[in-house]
Amino acid sequence: MKVAVVHPWFITNGGGEKVVEALARLYPQADFFGLMVSQEQIPPALQGRTIHSTFLDYVPGSSHYYKHLSPLYPIATHTLDVTGYDLVISSGGPAVKNVKISPYALHVHYCHSPVRFLWDQFPVWQARLPALARPLYRASCAYLRKWDYQAAQRVDAFIANSDYVAERIRRYYHRESTTIYPPVAVQAAYSPSPTGDYYLSVGRLVPHKRTDLVIEACNRLRRPLIIVGSGPEEAKLKAMAGSTVRFMGRVDDEALEAHFRSARAFVFAGDEDFGIATVEAQSYGLPVIALKSGGTLEIVDCAPEWDQPTGVLFGTQDCEAIVQAVHEFEAYEHRFDRQHIWQRSTRFSEAVFDARVVAFIDSLLHERRITVAAE
Repeated sequence: MKVAVVHPWFITNGGGEKVVEALARLYPQADFFGLMVSQEQIPPALQGRTIHSTFLDYVPGSSHYYKHLSPLYPIATHTLDVTGYDLVISSGGPAVKNVKISPYALHVHYCHSPVRFLWDQFPVWQARLPALARPLYRASCAYLRKWDYQAAQRVDAFIANSDYVAERIRRYYHRESTTIYPPVAVQAAYSPSPTGDYYLSVGRLVPHKRTDLVIEACNRLRRPLIIVGSGPEEAKLKAMAGSTVRFMGRVDDEALEAHFRSARAFVFAGDEDFGIATVEAQSYGLPVIALKSGGTLEIVDCAPEWDQPTGVLFGTQDCEAIVQAVHEFEAYEHRFDRQHIWQRSTRFSEAVFDARVVAFIDSLLHERRITVAAE
């Protein structure tokens, strides 16, 4: 069986790339396709594998301004010809649902989210633009939205990375999906370690993560906060940080593990489709303080409702709500069993992902063989 894995681009390293790495492990014979490929950003699991890309690689600055090239995605996608493959797995965001496949091939799309700048976050993206640019943006998105919807109708089966995303697939694409959570490298066993006095934030420093609210809350509470990660908001966030806030930048795996093991709690204020960093934190037994929204609701068992809570959730995306959540966490801190928190994180392990994906796709392939034989 010939297998193709299609991903929008290999120019960043995030949750989407972790899924592609897992697919590379599950389908060692697969070839890979992307709209843009940066040799420096190819995941280790894909080194030496066949990766096809498009003319967008030759657009100056494409790896930095790839989001601005969205009007070219339909043209670029049609240059990715996967008609010679029996199984096509597309993963990630824009464009990849629309690749050309053979009539008898099976196309499975792993959806991290319906394209957010076209659908639920369209007003937010438009508001960021100068007034003169907005009519062009609206016209471009109207065309891309229609194209994206039509592409979604050609996919044979959807996998959603959370129930939260499954609901959005139903709302925007009018398609049903099966939820299979992304693979997370959870710890194989719980190893207790001394707990420090600091709170921890891990992730890219970008606007939608709302790290600014976490900093503002810790400034007000005078609580130690360690921030791991880098990004375009770094200078702005450092300017607003008080004396209790420390920025570590990007760190290696050993240093990150040390921060996870000894933190008091993991704090996150973003609205995530799933939340891999949240699961990673819990795999070290770390309680979570997070926004009561999105995929977080599927990860965190909230105090005080649960007898064995794994975190505290706050209802609104503002500083005051985080301050109250920290006070609530500290009031219930004695109830958090770190070994239980680790145990709950194993629901999202790589082994669980592998087994569910293979079983799901094998079932679809079996049904496809029966259909083809009947014809």
